[in-house]
Amino acid sequence: MSQNKPALLSIIANLIYIYTIIKPIAMKRRKFIGITAMGTAAMASPFYLPGLREERKIRVGLIGAGWYGMVVTNAALKTGSVEMAGICDVDTDHLKQSADEIEKVQGSRPKTFKYYRELLEMKDLDAVIIGTMPHWHALQFIAACKKGLSIYCEKPLSYDIMEGIAMVNAWKQAGNIVQVGFQRRQSKAYPKAKELIEGGTIGEVRQIVAQINYDPGPQDTTIQPPPASLDWEEWCGPAPKLDYRPNIGHKAWRLEKEYGNGHLVDWGIHHIDAIRKIMGEEMPDEFYATGGIYALKGKITTPDTLTAHMKFGKAPVVWQHRLYGTGDVSREFNNGIFFHGEKGTLFADDNRVVIFPAGRDAKREDIPLRSPDMQDIHVRGFVDAVKTGNRDLITCTPDDAFMSTASVQLAMISYYTGTVVKWDRQKKTILNNPEASKLLKREYRGKYVHP
Repeated sequence: MSQNKPALLSIIANLIYIYTIIKPIAMKRRKFIGITAMGTAAMASPFYLPGLREERKIRVGLIGAGWYGMVVTNAALKTGSVEMAGICDVDTDHLKQSADEIEKVQGSRPKTFKYYRELLEMKDLDAVIIGTMPHWHALQFIAACKKGLSIYCEKPLSYDIMEGIAMVNAWKQAGNIVQVGFQRRQSKAYPKAKELIEGGTIGEVRQIVAQINYDPGPQDTTIQPPPASLDWEEWCGPAPKLDYRPNIGHKAWRLEKEYGNGHLVDWGIHHIDAIRKIMGEEMPDEFYATGGIYALKGKITTPDTLTAHMKFGKAPVVWQHRLYGTGDVSREFNNGIFFHGEKGTLFADDNRVVIFPAGRDAKREDIPLRSPDMQDIHVRGFVDAVKTGNRDLITCTPDDAFMSTASVQLAMISYYTGTVVKWDRQKKTILNNPEASKLLKREYRGKYVHP
């Protein structure tokens, strides 16, 4: 027996060693089976596995690290589920300031790039935020789709209509998760307006009027060299390269025809989007817009006065803006939407609904619905969708965003041509109007190729 003891001890030691290897594998197998039984939604995402002590943060890249790109970025960081892995911008001041700000919040410094294609080559990138000007959206969006990345893209979806169609097609082909930045869909007021209208509070809606009075302030139109930190050639990209002046550069580009395409496209688009969702509409069939540049002649290149008629299916919509004066007779209604019905009028803006019943002695009813965190909620929905793989958390997909974007673009095409524009929703084209049809697509500059 004593002679066999070393051999026996050796066998026991080998069995113990084998057990230490097999046991964790078996435990992992049982854990995997348990997770699988919990459903496909959690398994669709690489970011979260129940039972793990800490979930992996989503690695996000920011394209366009200026003002609004950082608004969206800060909303994403608030979720606690995001790591800003990289940022890019063609302005070195933006790049440094934003990297500094992000580092203070998350404790690590994002990698910095000048060109968005360099950022898209980062390893283990999960998503991107596109916070650039509209004339850059299409190329950056489609490139991110080809990488299979999730995307949060600011509104409007595109600069021109053919870009928008190409972006929707790229999204459908990629099958990626995309949220477009119509954050006012998170307002508490607009669902309430929808509920009241559908409940018959003001009767059948016969006309809708949306408006805003906005004063853009002094305009510095002095042609001058761009700031030393800004690569103006790259900033202009596929759009025409205009002589630099402050009133078309950072933040001020919205009223420049070649970059922002005017106040209806920049601001009015939110109201048109809200009308579509409240009324359950897709796109108008007909557009006619008139106006001009009167008070700000020589200062901006898009109308400071505009009235646009849009023929939706359920009720005609009138958009109006003036970038001067007092706006509405009652300034409290300078920015919002009037729904005129047979039994009264309902007014809605981001934070309230006001009901004006018909009748001589009827009294208005104010329903305050403060919505201060619309941006945070909209971004959180995107982050949660990426984490879980649950697309139902997305509230503004590219095809939906296209309808709101194309609606305001078609109204501007009517303004530029001075013609009635008729839209075929099925074929996505303008009917019997060659002059207007030419404006569906803008030719790109230089080396850039329109999608």
